This record gives sequence, structure tokens and C-alpha cells, in this order.
Amino acid sequence: MVRVPSVVRNLRHRSPKDPRALGRRHRSRRRVPPATTTALAPRPRPWKRVLGLIAVVLLGAWLGLLVVGDVRVPVGPMDTTMTLRPSLTGGTKINVSPLGALELDSHTAPVRLDVNVDQLDPARSQALVDHPERLSGLQDEVTQDIARGTADLAVRSVVAVVTGATALGLIVYRRPRRALAAGGLALTLLAASGSTAYATWNPDSVLEPKFSGLLSSAPSLVGNARSIVTEFDVYQKELARLVTNVTKLYDATSTLPAYQPDPTTIRVLHVSDIHLNPASWAIIASLVEQYRVDVIVDSGDTMDHGTAAENGFLDPVEDLGAPYVWVRGNHDSLVTQRYLEGLKNVHVLDEGRAETIAGLRFAGTGDPQFTPDRSKKPGAEQSQELAGARLASALRDQKAAGTPVDVAVAHEPSAAREVDGTVPLVLAGHIHRQKTEVMKYGTRLRTEGSTGGSGLRAIEGEHPDPIETSILYFDRDTRRLQAWDAIKLGGLGLTTAEVSRHLPEENQPGATPSDPSSESPSESPSQSPPHPPSASTP
Repeated sequence: MVRVPSVVRNLRHRSPKDPRALGRRHRSRRRVPPATTTALAPRPRPWKRVLGLIAVVLLGAWLGLLVVGDVRVPVGPMDTTMTLRPSLTGGTKINVSPLGALELDSHTAPVRLDVNVDQLDPARSQALVDHPERLSGLQDEVTQDIARGTADLAVRSVVAVVTGATALGLIVYRRPRRALAAGGLALTLLAASGSTAYATWNPDSVLEPKFSGLLSSAPSLVGNARSIVTEFDVYQKELARLVTNVTKLYDATSTLPAYQPDPTTIRVLHVSDIHLNPASWAIIASLVEQYRVDVIVDSGDTMDHGTAAENGFLDPVEDLGAPYVWVRGNHDSLVTQRYLEGLKNVHVLDEGRAETIAGLRFAGTGDPQFTPDRSKKPGAEQSQELAGARLASALRDQKAAGTPVDVAVAHEPSAAREVDGTVPLVLAGHIHRQKTEVMKYGTRLRTEGSTGGSGLRAIEGEHPDPIETSILYFDRDTRRLQAWDAIKLGGLGLTTAEVSRHLPEENQPGATPSDPSSESPSESPSQSPPHPPSASTP
């Protein structure tokens, strides 16, 4: 008997009887990944998850604040809206539209407190005016009002931030646990921000505000912190006058029933007779920003002598924030005109030239006279009428060509009168006072005052000339004048301001819209409207 070696028997028992099983076993062994592969598999990094969660929390908190994170709060005589906003520097910003804003370095935290002054309550304001002694307790009253409003805002902000972060976390992660983690982190960040703001709160910041817009003159009205302490009686009187006049301003603007400009309205700022007053540029830039002006129209006498040495005065025109339409006045030379033609954003109109700017078509002519010494030359009136007649002819040509002009511009009213019946509106200057009339054939003549307060000549008389300008509102579809705000600021050494709303007759309550050519002549400013609402503010 042949004996089989034990090694062979062992191999036979280990081998499968079915060759197919051997193949299956071989394939199954190939599918098993090696241990080293499992050990080297990449894992999500924790810091990426943390950054993603923080991004979700910040975005959700911001969205929550935008939706429900504001409160209406009465503060002293004012009705305000308080809002928390993310910020790198913190602080408090108080917006008093359209007058401007002031910023307080009240705290250092990643959140800023925005306070929008919606209106001044006439009853509460008048009570302060009638009883100036109450001003001594105004600071405590305002402090209490702000404390109540801040507490309400804090509660609402907590709800808004936690809800926003939790909701966005649920949308992004689709896991309740992650969403709750986002809400908890948002609450923690808000609590840390609030604690930082509380720890760095500076109540004395109200004595050193930063002003912008038309409010930039406020420090000259009530004085700096030192003068307030040493002359508190004077400060009380000035503050009472400020409250009174700002109340009038808000009362005037809130009782205008017939016309409310909407975002589609074309807004034109009409300036004239700046006469080298450098303060005019800051005023114009502020008005452009506050009223969202689309185009500026200057009806001449920007200079005083028209020399090349004065040209540098015109450089700020490029940075006013709106296109600048200009015609030459009798104090502007051709040297001045050529310099302006080289500046960006400036449109010089002369000899009836027409351009479409910001949706309106303008045409204009320069003054035929150059009299920087204010002399009277023989035949001056006839030359003005001839220049106006040429402008009227150019306007008729534009209409015949299918490109009718919406607004004509000339410097002297005597030239502007010659375009009557050829254009709905003509703008002029020269006489240094505001005036409006509808001429015989239906064209409205709007004459602007001196936006430079008559320049350096303001010191020649006993009373300084006011700084005057206007905001004109045009319908974007019809391109017709709907209303205008006449603005008058105190001249040299004065700090008053008046704003009055005027309406064309066809836009007044109960009026029937009519074609401009059928309007009655000789409309005066007192006719539009009767007793126009106005307000003065220091």
C-alpha cells in the first residue's frame, strides 16, 4: 500500500473540492481592501466645520436683524427707530434725513446702534419751547428713553439673532442638533458683543459728535463741550431754538398733501451766481447726497472776474456726485468756459446747444456780455434779447427734428423771456433772488438766487445775502416739472435755513391737469401754493 505523505494530504484537505469556489474565494479576497488603505482615508477637518458653522451663524443673525431687529422709540421730543447692525468699529449713528447725520463714539463692539429720527412730535417739542426750564431735565429724560429703547431692542435682537441663525442652520445642515448649536452660538456671540458694548460705553461721547450733511454746521450753533459748560444759559436758548425750528421743518414736510417724490422722480439741483464762494461746493455736495440729485444745473456767474487765476476754484465740480450742466454768466469769461469744457462730468451749453442728461433734454446759451466790473454797456438789453431769440430758434429746430427740449437755461431773465412758448421750463439767475412766473405763452420762468450768497460782496452791505438754491422734481415719463423745494440758508455769519415746497398750479389739490401752453401768466411765488409750508432751522 502506497502511503501518501502528510504534506500532500494537508494540501488536499485545504483545497476546495469545487474549482468555482476557489474562484469565488479568490475574488472575495481581492475585494477586501488592505488595512493600510483604511488607515490613510482622509477625515473631515474640525476647523472647517467650525468655520462653516460660524459663517452660518453670522449670516443668519444678520438676516434676522434685517427682518425684525428694529424698534420704534420716543426719545425726548423725537420719534425714532433704533436698529442694531454688524460693525467693525461700533459706535452710534443718528440719521436726521434730509439734514444729515451725526456719529457718536459711544462704545467699542462688533455692533453699531443706528437711530433714525422719523419725526419730531410737535406737542412734545412745543412743550420744551414754552417751558425752557425743562431743558435742564432733558438729558435725564433722553437717557431714560434711550435706556428703555435699548432694553426693548436688546430683547428683540436676541430673538431675531437666535431665530435667524437657527433657521438658517436647519436649512443648511438639515439636522436639529446642528441648528440648535447655531442658535446657541449666535446667542453667545450677541451676549459677548453686548457685554463689550456695556463695558466700553462712553456717555460723554454726545459732547463730541461727528457731523455730516447740512448738520455739519451744528457745532457753531450750540458750541463745543467747553462752551456748553461755561455758558449753559446760552446753550439752553440755542437748543430751544434748534428744537423749535427743526420741529417746524418736520411739520412742514409732513403736511404736504399734494406731491410726494418717489424713487423714479428726476431730481435737478438748480444753482446760480456762486461768485467764487468756496463754501458753496460743500453745500452743493451735501444737497446732492441728501436729496439724491440726478443732475446739477448752474445758470452762470460761477466766477467773479473770469480770470485764468480763478480756474482752480472750479476743480471741485468733478467730485460733486452728479453731472454738471453750465452756461456762461456775465462774470464768466470764455477762458472760464474753455476750462470747464475740459473737466469731466461737466456739460457746457452755448449757442443753443442741446444735450440729454439724466433723462432730461437741456439746451442753453451763454451770456453775451462780459462785465466783471458790473458796468452797464450800451445795447446790453438788446444783446440779451438777441441771444434769447437765437436760443428760441434753436429750441424750435430741436422740436422740428423730433428731439424737443425739456429745460432751457440762460443767465439773464431778459434773455430767458425770449424762449416763451418754445419750451415748458427755462432757468435763469443774475438777479440774486428766487422768483417764479408763468409767461404769456405758457413757459415757466424759474430764476434762482445766489448759491454763493453773492460771494465776497456779501460783506459790503449791512445784511448778508442768503445762500439760495432749489431742488426741482420732474416726472420721468412726461419730463414735466411736478414740484420744487426752495432752499434758503443764512448768509455770512448766519446759521438759519428755510425749506419751502412749491407746486405748479396744475399739480395743486383739485386742479385739472392742463397743457403748459394754456397756463395763466404772471404766476408769483405766493401763488404756488398759498402760504407755502416752510421751516427754518439754525
